[in-house]
Amino acid sequence: MIDLSCTLGRLQLRNPVLVASGTFGYAKEMAPFVDFAKLGGVVPKTVTHAPRAGNRPPRTVETASGMLNAIGLDNDGLEHFLTHHLPYLRTLPTAIVGNIAGKSEEEFVAMAARVHQSREGLSALELNLSCPNVSGGTDFAIDPKLTKDIVRRCRDVCPDLPLIAKLTPNVTDITVIAKAAADGGADAVSAVNTFVGMAVDWRKRAPILGNITGGLSGPAIKPLALRAVWRIAQLKAIPVIAVGGIATLNDVMDFLVVGATAVQIGTANFYDPTASVKIVDALPSAIESLGASRVREITGTLKT
Repeated sequence: MIDLSCTLGRLQLRNPVLVASGTFGYAKEMAPFVDFAKLGGVVPKTVTHAPRAGNRPPRTVETASGMLNAIGLDNDGLEHFLTHHLPYLRTLPTAIVGNIAGKSEEEFVAMAARVHQSREGLSALELNLSCPNVSGGTDFAIDPKLTKDIVRRCRDVCPDLPLIAKLTPNVTDITVIAKAAADGGADAVSAVNTFVGMAVDWRKRAPILGNITGGLSGPAIKPLALRAVWRIAQLKAIPVIAVGGIATLNDVMDFLVVGATAVQIGTANFYDPTASVKIVDALPSAIESLGASRVREITGTLKT
């Protein structure tokens, strides 16, 4: 038997394969396609303090080997999530990692405190410090001090709930931000969120997305995400959950070898809702092929 269990600070997972926020709805939408018991965890869609209508359409556009999205955190707000979505999520046979985004440091802390009050059924809380598609300065993870302060204050109000800081790749040195999250008390970081990009219709001489810019995801960003995860893992300061262009078993193995403790499947869920389950099913054989009996034995084993 291959041991797929992994540990991210205080967070214990049955296996390292999770599904990423914003690509899996609130899980109920995926119930006809996915055996939740096989997943390491589910990260439902980001919620904000108040309801948000999101950005004006068009909100998505296909690109070469990827997609741009500018959804704008369309959601019904935190209280709606706690009363309408969390009761269902609590019934699922896998770890549930809540995901929140605040407009300010104070709002992050207030939301984290509210989540902590209703934390039954939540295994961890992911702080979306890095959404590139919302105006108003929500990309907090470009500033190490702000990252550290938000994580630390959320840790103060969530003393027993594992915290994950979701980082942006749109910085000069992501390791500085990861270290700041670790110093603030995060149990892990998710790396990376989407890269800011845009698409235009040259015939109309106009942007395609209603928001003009959006977040690039999918296979196109995998090499960039792989480097970011490798660099953070070299710090040996905090566990990394890899995100970015992961769609196949080989992708997962690449990220594990460079130092990821776990992974999140994102854009692939849109065109193959069963991708995460297929990867979990194939993972033991891949680990065994390297002469290992536990997933942790191959984490960070890149030969350089």
